[in-house]
Amino acid sequence: MNEASVFEEDLEETFILGGGPGGQKTNKTSNVVRLIHLPSGIQMRCGETRSRETNRWIARRMIAETILENEHKRKSSARAAAEKIRRQKRRRSRRQKQKMLAEKHAHSEIKAMRRKVTVDE
Repeated sequence: MNEASVFEEDLEETFILGGGPGGQKTNKTSNVVRLIHLPSGIQMRCGETRSRETNRWIARRMIAETILENEHKRKSSARAAAEKIRRQKRRRSRRQKQKMLAEKHAHSEIKAMRRKVTVDE
């Protein structure tokens, strides 16, 4: 949690009545944990086990993992954007430039055929 910068004062914790498989213990007790990370707004709900303490620990771990994953995605997209700009700015080789100009010339000839035909008298 320290690596993801998740602190206890940033978390809002509530307990919800459980449900599903697990018997009477799950259905009658408030062992499902809902954590809200206030700075990021991420919500996690965990009711994997019958134990409230275990669910609290799992929910905190899930929030930390989600925050780290979001941070990794953000950094990765910024890195990809910088790489794209670098590729766009790099100088083309002579061969690439000749090929590009030949394609442009061929395309302009195709477009020239679309012009209206004028009759000279």
